[in-house]
Amino acid sequence: MSQPFHIAVDGPVSAGKGTICRLVADKLDVLYVDTGATYRVAALIAHRQNVDFKDEQKVADLVATADIHMRVPSEEEKDGRLVTVLVDGEDVSWKIRTEEVGRGSSVVAALPSVRKILVATQQKIAEGQNVIMEGRDITYRVLPDADMKIFLTASDVVRAKRRHLQLQARGADVSFEEVYSDLIERDKNDSTRSTDPLKIVPSAWVIDTSDLSISDVVDIIIARVHSLKATPQTPPDLVV
Repeated sequence: MSQPFHIAVDGPVSAGKGTICRLVADKLDVLYVDTGATYRVAALIAHRQNVDFKDEQKVADLVATADIHMRVPSEEEKDGRLVTVLVDGEDVSWKIRTEEVGRGSSVVAALPSVRKILVATQQKIAEGQNVIMEGRDITYRVLPDADMKIFLTASDVVRAKRRHLQLQARGADVSFEEVYSDLIERDKNDSTRSTDPLKIVPSAWVIDTSDLSISDVVDIIIARVHSLKATPQTPPDLVV
């Protein structure tokens, strides 16, 4: 890609955004940016400092002074992670993936001051680079002028099953009912928060991954990117 090309991807938890975007990034040789990880970082920092997730000023102050970086995993880091996340030089890629941090990230993501700081960080990462960036408000807040906008989704039951399997694979002792309840709560928090709620923008291409394999979705997106690069002036509205 000779010119910077931005792909913005939104969607609820466990819709497959991370895995799919990482594979698309690999095939297109662009930078994959997991913005959800930045909010998990904020929650992890607050948790370590015994700061209430809802204390906007304290959480914002902690985030403002943290040095947050993301990079493609090195050969030594290829342990199943999608991206390597560093905070003040510490690799926290797996430390931010716990259920407790996940719940906290949904809370801190609703704090306007925290979002303002992290959105600026995310936008700076994308400057002058080809990126595929995923999160909850990428299509209209972080990269509103993205060349391609996608909303990845799936039914709540399918997403809960995926999340449950992921946690079981990591050795977590958690029931499906607990995972489903947590997912519904996080969906509610994401879609009803007053600042940058999860929503489908009119220009987004909606892809329901409930009955599609990961490779199917990746192939569909890759084909669409090549189509847009060939005829960028006429992007049709699509729903898969």
